[in-house]
Amino acid sequence: MTSAVFPGRYTSLESISEFVIQAAQHAGLDDAAVYAVQLAVDEAATNIIEHGYGGEDLGEIGCQCEIVAEGLRIRLEDHAPPFDPQAVAQPVLNVPLEDVRPRGLGLFFIHKMMDEVQFDFSPEGNTLTMLKRR
Repeated sequence: MTSAVFPGRYTSLESISEFVIQAAQHAGLDDAAVYAVQLAVDEAATNIIEHGYGGEDLGEIGCQCEIVAEGLRIRLEDHAPPFDPQAVAQPVLNVPLEDVRPRGLGLFFIHKMMDEVQFDFSPEGNTLTMLKRR
């Protein structure tokens, strides 16, 4: 398992992406799966900064990557207040493109790109665990 802690700022997104891309490649994921991991982690980390912390430099993002038999397991940890992912409205996609809300698609994309997605909350913070299979 490899792990790193990144400052909760948008300039960290590139380093977080590089970290998970390297782990995904070492896990033997194909190019499409590596790209899906990168996008899902980027979206999740952006959400942590923007919605969890409410801005930059207000906390850190821990990232753990573990190669498992099925593929790659990624954990993102933060110390932001807990939120209920069930309270996030499902996007309405069967409308003309100009009527699609420009925000609120992040969780939808994370669930579509990853094979398993689990949120855990404790007084110490939030943990998002995602699995991408080979």
